[in-house]
Amino acid sequence: MSETKKKLRSEEWFGKTDKMGFIYRSWMKNQGFPEDMFHGKPVIGICNTWSELTPCNSHFRILAESIRHGIYEAGGFPLEFPVMSLGETLMKPTAMLYRNLASMDVEESIRANPLDGVVLMTGCDKTTPSLLMGAASVDIPSIVLPGGPMLNGKFRGQDIGSGTHVWKFTDELKAGQMTPKDYLQAESCMSRSNGHCMTMGTASTMACMVESLGMTLPGGAAIPAVDSRRKVLAHMVGRRIVEMVKADIRPSAILTRQAFENAIKVNAAIGGSTNFIIHLLAIAGRVGVELNLDDFDKLGSQIPLLLNLMPSGKYLMEDFYYSGGLPVIINQLKEHLHMDALTVNGRTHAQNTEDACCYNSEVIYNINKPLQEAAGIAVVKGNLAENGAVIKPSAATPALMKHRGRAVVFENIEDYHARVDDPKLDIDETCVMVLKNVGPKGYPGMPEVGNMTLPQKLLNKGITDMVRISDGRMSGTAYGTVILHVSPESAIGGNLAFVQNGDMIELDVKNRRLHLDVSDEELLKRRRGWRTPDPIMDRGYVSLYVQHVQQSHLGADMDFLVGNSGSDVPRDSH
Repeated sequence: MSETKKKLRSEEWFGKTDKMGFIYRSWMKNQGFPEDMFHGKPVIGICNTWSELTPCNSHFRILAESIRHGIYEAGGFPLEFPVMSLGETLMKPTAMLYRNLASMDVEESIRANPLDGVVLMTGCDKTTPSLLMGAASVDIPSIVLPGGPMLNGKFRGQDIGSGTHVWKFTDELKAGQMTPKDYLQAESCMSRSNGHCMTMGTASTMACMVESLGMTLPGGAAIPAVDSRRKVLAHMVGRRIVEMVKADIRPSAILTRQAFENAIKVNAAIGGSTNFIIHLLAIAGRVGVELNLDDFDKLGSQIPLLLNLMPSGKYLMEDFYYSGGLPVIINQLKEHLHMDALTVNGRTHAQNTEDACCYNSEVIYNINKPLQEAAGIAVVKGNLAENGAVIKPSAATPALMKHRGRAVVFENIEDYHARVDDPKLDIDETCVMVLKNVGPKGYPGMPEVGNMTLPQKLLNKGITDMVRISDGRMSGTAYGTVILHVSPESAIGGNLAFVQNGDMIELDVKNRRLHLDVSDEELLKRRRGWRTPDPIMDRGYVSLYVQHVQQSHLGADMDFLVGNSGSDVPRDSH
């Protein structure tokens, strides 16, 4: 059966026989590439976010070599290139500020170069959405290689989880229940191998997101970073991207409305991070799929929790992999999912998961007997969040899901740090902590500070949770009855800006309500006396970001990046 051979995009560079072709090939040959590499072989970019400043991705040089082997085997021409790497643990003021910048780096790097397909090496939280956003905007064949989680943390005979135990141990240290010496020792015990957070934090959530979207090979989300099978996965990804180029399978063929619905439901079943919402919305915006905040509640809030992983459960990603990984979850949810959705291996979810088997029912629960009946993201609205705010019920305290309390207000993060442990702070466990000016524009960048540490004097009383509200985010490794992503944010005059100490706030998650018990007339009076906060930074990229970033309920992408531009480059370079 004959097949019409599609012209490769790279031929617009390497297939030329004039001066431009001479330039393109000649300078590449200084790296020792033989002549036949430039003729008829798909050129595959290895988009690498390796950086020693991004600890989660520090092993990517090794994985890139495995990808390279696979590309060569399949008859491709691998070319590795770096893009901006976003390290969640080190970057100030927050890695989220730079997600959109990294996506621009990826998009323009792919479009400007002679690439027929690309492997996206993702790991730490923001590297996954930024790379997928950029690649989707160009829409050439693309496949994701997640970097994998760390091995389980081990501390004095117990498993400890990255992030989740940071919050726990910090509270215990403040309450005098843990010594500074033990606290220091736990640092080394928690992060003991290459890889990203091994809890169901944002990094693990993002890895599961790309697998549920169909953008990586089946089972790729949970393999530990240092397991040899991660290298095998990288090798197979290298082979597969060459086949995808030949078959012309692009992100637009995979990232359909059905794929996004699948991802929302899978995220609910695994107890995924609330950050999933803001990143999935941004990716949908790049491919033109209609998706809104209410979809996350409508599609996911009644999905049962099947995965017993921190912070919503007991176990960690290493255990998840040994128990069968995400294919088991997808198979368990088959009555709820679009199982005919296409994935990067050219097969459907139904085909990829038909033989999935659970090896530990304490880690992965059966859908007929779930860990929790309904545990997806809940979206609450009211005069305090007219565009919506979110809460993760599986990580919250059930008794606080309906609550009325007195507001204790922190105007910004500096105000919070200055006063939260003041013994004179007028607060008790029935109060509602409110943090302003930590949204996309206000911080800027919407940091993970929404899970405010409780005041010292309440920790000393044994209080472990309170209702907390902000326009910021929280780490996927965190827990608590925390209302996040309040939109519109306080920095642009959302009603959160006008909350005052002593105001009564009502939270009713069951009825999806978040209400500030202040009259419209009083809110209007407060608005008239309010002024926009001065920007913290006002030059360069940050200035561009503040001017153009959208609100959280839209995904916090830049308004001028919504949609895509394709892969065409209309003009030559010389």
